[in-house]
Amino acid sequence: MASITQFTACGGRSAGYGQVFRYNEYSGIASLDPAFAKNQSVIWAVHQLYNTLVETDNNLRIVPSLAYRWDVSDDRLTYTFHLRNDVYFHDDAAFADGKGRRMTAYDVEYSYKRIVDPATASSGAWIFNNRIAATDGFKALDDSTFRLTLSRPFTPVLGLLSMQYCSVVAREAVLRYGPDFRSHPVGTGPFALKVWEEGQTMIMVKNPRYFEKDSAGNRLPYLEAIKTSFFDSKATEFMLFRQGQLDFINDIEASFKDEILTRKGQLRTDWEGKIRLTKHAYLNTEYLGIMVDSNNALVRQSPLRMKAIRQAINYGFDRRKMMMYLRNSIGTPAESGFIPSGLPSFNDSIVKGYTFDPDKARRLLAEAGFPEGRNLPAIKLLTIAIYSDLASFIARQLEEVGLKIQVEVVQKSLLLEQTAKSQALFFRGSWMADYPEAENYLSVFYGKNPAPPNYTRYNNAAFDKLYEAAIITENDSLRYTLYQQMDQLVIRDAPVVPLWYDEVIHLEQLWVSGFPANGLNLLELRRTKLNRPQ
Repeated sequence: MASITQFTACGGRSAGYGQVFRYNEYSGIASLDPAFAKNQSVIWAVHQLYNTLVETDNNLRIVPSLAYRWDVSDDRLTYTFHLRNDVYFHDDAAFADGKGRRMTAYDVEYSYKRIVDPATASSGAWIFNNRIAATDGFKALDDSTFRLTLSRPFTPVLGLLSMQYCSVVAREAVLRYGPDFRSHPVGTGPFALKVWEEGQTMIMVKNPRYFEKDSAGNRLPYLEAIKTSFFDSKATEFMLFRQGQLDFINDIEASFKDEILTRKGQLRTDWEGKIRLTKHAYLNTEYLGIMVDSNNALVRQSPLRMKAIRQAINYGFDRRKMMMYLRNSIGTPAESGFIPSGLPSFNDSIVKGYTFDPDKARRLLAEAGFPEGRNLPAIKLLTIAIYSDLASFIARQLEEVGLKIQVEVVQKSLLLEQTAKSQALFFRGSWMADYPEAENYLSVFYGKNPAPPNYTRYNNAAFDKLYEAAIITENDSLRYTLYQQMDQLVIRDAPVVPLWYDEVIHLEQLWVSGFPANGLNLLELRRTKLNRPQ
């Protein structure tokens, strides 16, 4: 293996350097513990270091990973997973001889119990809430057989198990490192952590005993290493990419979108033949959330408690214009429901959302008792800095119909805290799919769910009844119909203002191959190759 100095050099042509994939994580990485894999930066890193029983392929289908097959009982409560016997943990001092041992079903049982253990305080504990049998819900039957028992049927359960929260960890490492397990990950994944200088650089190196092979029998991954930098400026990131020091960029900041993309979202001619642009539907809905819990004092004192006001906001700005001029047509205006395009249950001819209709917005304001916005108090919208231009655009357009919106830019950590504690009345949000099933989006509005995921505190008995029917419905088309009915209910009640359905946008160097996009925007590097010019 090439030395660390070769990996961290900016432009060396050493033998090892050619197959080191380089990307920048401008938002930083908070932890490498899968129990805290709640945002994209952590998920990307954890995906390299760990495996799950099942995973999603590039077409968002559930496929085998650590489990090569599984059986489902007739009552759909018991899932029995049969595990591979050729999977080993990374070599680590946590093991008696420093050599990674074979992964077994007991590791799966331990990992899942650890997620739900209150002492872990995992941000992923919610995925198993009220879903797992009280006794022996997670059970290793022997080294190669794991049984999961549900308290009631839940059709998307395999999607849950594909989430990075459900990565299999080694008990020895958790016990040895304690709180420092966040920076001493020991998994079974295609790469192992070599160096992490927090805020500076991270290097993951190829796992020589990784179990997966390609169709020709070659062991994966092809890369020698992954090098992550942590420049917190997207401008610096873009400069490094232009200089060939990064292999790809995920998304493009608004300040230099116009330099690269046309208004219609195509590569400008002076960039053609120099870099590659790839776009792909991304299971992410960008939205504005409105708290609607009538028991909350903030809600009772706000005009947002009135459905007509919330609907007027939805009608009062032009999503299409916003997308073209502020997003260079990256993404699709959200004129259907909360469920994004890219999921099979999405159907904009059935679920009707909001289009730009300022006259209707004005009529709704008048119906609510505020003709032309007279006597309507200003409404505060909380957002983070990178979305301030979008919030200002919406505020300007809403002002024209009589709605006065005050945009307040806050730190991301504060916004997350306030939404989780139901202290944010009107806020910018996004919901990225945890797994490729519309139920994941609709759980955001299930009345029995806390915040997260139900940040708006929406509670509708008719919705809840449909939700409870959907999660036990096996037939896809019947389940999709229920999803669409729920989505329409949410849109009618307007606890959210859908903005756009996202797209993955990658700028890639021409020397990168085997780097597929997918609807979850997972960083998938197992089959990636680099052919840099010498």
